[in-house]
Amino acid sequence: MDKWIIALGLSVAVAGCTREAGYEIDAGTFGNATLNNIQVMNGELTYSQILAQRFAAEVPTQINFAFDSAKLDASAQQILLQQAAWIKQFPEARFRVYGHTDAVGSDAYNKRLGQRRANAAVAFLTRQGISRSRLEAVVSFGKSRPLVATPDRDRRNRRTVTEVSGFVDRHPTLLDGKYAEVIYREYISSAIPISVIQRQEDVGGGE
Repeated sequence: MDKWIIALGLSVAVAGCTREAGYEIDAGTFGNATLNNIQVMNGELTYSQILAQRFAAEVPTQINFAFDSAKLDASAQQILLQQAAWIKQFPEARFRVYGHTDAVGSDAYNKRLGQRRANAAVAFLTRQGISRSRLEAVVSFGKSRPLVATPDRDRRNRRTVTEVSGFVDRHPTLLDGKYAEVIYREYISSAIPISVIQRQEDVGGGE
């Protein structure tokens, strides 16, 4: 009887391992580095697009607002802090914040409200140490591009969306062998100096 139980357990274990290694991290482009490089070289895929895809995948790009308000609540501020931390990794990149509203109110009023929301998000990001020259809040879609098609109030439509828009003028050739330098620079700047570690150890003591 024990042998049958062991055999059954082995068969279940094997059945659970029938998928290839790495399937959980394969989003459909795993192993397509050559295709990616060809698209970049042909101009079919720009570095801005690559960075935009990464930004959208790694941090929340959207914040929401109360009705008829451009005030940033605690949830919006937390998301913007995540955006700021990500944006700081790429000082060569520029970003644009799009303001939106729900369908309640006139087109003209909602366009101004959407602009105020975009301005509020940009102002918060600049307070985190990001240069204003890298942030745009000049586009407002008002109520013309809802996430949810409804004439009523809907918090999901009252939002701003942050996107990568390009690069600052002094970095027109970032892709030309410079991307590794950016990553390396941020890696080095994030390291804790040995002197700081030593001071922490001295303060903490030990046995």
